[in-house]
Amino acid sequence: MFCYQCQETAAGKGCTVKGVCGKPEDVANLQDLLIYLMKGISKLTVRLREKGEEMPEVNKFITDGLFMTITNANFDKQRFIKKIEAAFLIREKVKNRLTEMGDTAIPSDCSCLTWKAETLEAMEEKAKQVGVLSTQNEDIRSLRALLTYGSKGLAAYAEHAANLGFEDVEIYAFMQEALVATTNENLSADELTGLVLKCGSFGVKVMALLDKANTSTYGNPEITKVNIGVRNNPAILISGHDLRDLQDLLEQTEGTGVDVYTHSEMLPAHYYPAFKKYSHFAGNYGSAWWKQTEEFETFNGPILFTTNCLVPPRPNATYSDRIYTTGSAGFAGFPHIEDRVSGGSKDFSQIIEHAKKCKAPVEIEKGEIVGGFAHAQVFALADKVVDAVKSGAIRKFFVMAGCDGRMKSREYYTQFAEKLPKDTVILTAGCAKYRYNKLPLGDIGGIPRVLDAGQCNDSYSLVVIALKLKEIFGLNDINELPIAYNIAWYEQKAVIVLLALLYLGVKNIHLGATLPAFLSPNVAKILVENFGIAGITTVDEDMALFLG
Repeated sequence: MFCYQCQETAAGKGCTVKGVCGKPEDVANLQDLLIYLMKGISKLTVRLREKGEEMPEVNKFITDGLFMTITNANFDKQRFIKKIEAAFLIREKVKNRLTEMGDTAIPSDCSCLTWKAETLEAMEEKAKQVGVLSTQNEDIRSLRALLTYGSKGLAAYAEHAANLGFEDVEIYAFMQEALVATTNENLSADELTGLVLKCGSFGVKVMALLDKANTSTYGNPEITKVNIGVRNNPAILISGHDLRDLQDLLEQTEGTGVDVYTHSEMLPAHYYPAFKKYSHFAGNYGSAWWKQTEEFETFNGPILFTTNCLVPPRPNATYSDRIYTTGSAGFAGFPHIEDRVSGGSKDFSQIIEHAKKCKAPVEIEKGEIVGGFAHAQVFALADKVVDAVKSGAIRKFFVMAGCDGRMKSREYYTQFAEKLPKDTVILTAGCAKYRYNKLPLGDIGGIPRVLDAGQCNDSYSLVVIALKLKEIFGLNDINELPIAYNIAWYEQKAVIVLLALLYLGVKNIHLGATLPAFLSPNVAKILVENFGIAGITTVDEDMALFLG
């Protein structure tokens, strides 16, 4: 295996024996094989689209397939085998449709179209040949990886929007175009760089679509105090990102005596008005995703993973028999709740019955945390914010969005937040906030010094806020605002957020805890020279730079 798609990749270079995330070699290779086959399917689908025909089944398959391969989403070998077998059927269906339309020529520049697995052994052998390292040129490999990982981020957000009935065929078409581009030996580094920036433009588009889906369905997030203590009822802990899954679960647990708590990136669900009507929506339990191996021990009830951020349990974990997966998530031996049928809901009866037999959660902390500062809520406070900036009460905003992770070096972000002057405000989204959202940082004239917009995809809100401030202050360039970007990344959804910011012209972003291993020196140089991308150093050095 070779995988370097996440920030914690081994030695900052690549995982070659087993993923730091816990992904075994056979699963890593099958993921590579699935990506390879989806490139071939995309090749055919692009051809079909040029003839004026769309296949929604293919769009869903490729979106789901990309999402399944995101870091910490799915570790289930059998699920990938089934997905690969389905890939051959999908591919034949598209080929047959092209034949019916009089097109019988198989494109010669995509070998994945001509390969077929007869056995599992054939799959495993082919998988070893089609991974990242099959591209020899370091810079081309780097750009292909960046384009692929950006597409995975697109797929994640597109799937969440589709689950709420919001879709944009252009987004699906670009994901397929991007996959095909990674097979084209004739594309230069400059052309691939252009596609990477184009990926950023679709990052903006998909985050806007998901924002519309979420707010149209559940209302605009509003300032909310979220309980981080516990009640005395049995409960279910829901993790991941998918709000439609939470909706189904809340509807089905109502009146059962079972409470529902959010975990990690599901915390921002509390900010949406539509979910406040559920009296059994009890609060948030625990912190960022990587602490689950200790926090799940004390929850006592079942845990539902709706998407990525699943950490393989330790061999002696007491909660292994309480985990369920659904959607893109998966792990061998964990019950998987199947997708909803069109127009229906998922069936969570199994996990609800399990919860009824469990003890109430053990309290691990008390108090409340405040969030709900997405763009609509901040616009409602715009006059107050603008006055604070004009008066000097707010000197600078710091965008500290992104991901958290296990590395000790990430303590940097807690220390950075603690050392920020009291006339600065943190704008955040994603699980990076758990490094500082429980610190007593106070407020500025009633404006909290940590403004949490929501999940990682809600980084879009931070951009909308910045663009609005640019308009209010009559500036020509978003980079003239008193905003600094000190962003933590971990996986591929953070990649698409970064590409979206670059597309919007945001410069001088500092990225940590380390720069991506998949950036070759030459590609990193392009980002530095054109966009001012930089890594982090020490808290004091970076503080001096940002505030100088």
